[in-house]
Amino acid sequence: MRAQQLAINGHARNLADGTVEVLACGSPEALAALETFLRRGPSLARVAAVAVSEANAQPPFGFRIG
Repeated sequence: MRAQQLAINGHARNLADGTVEVLACGSPEALAALETFLRRGPSLARVAAVAVSEANAQPPFGFRIG
């Protein structure tokens, strides 16, 4: 997973409406690289939009998908 390669902590999860929520904490450079990746998406994904906001959240250690 790209987030793990970038040493980002957080999670990605599918929501009921078909969108994907990503919570990510890491260095500014790593977060920028992840955002660039998410705007393209993995090879079989169709990305319609990416919304970015800051949150005060305590992510789990590592990155989990669920």
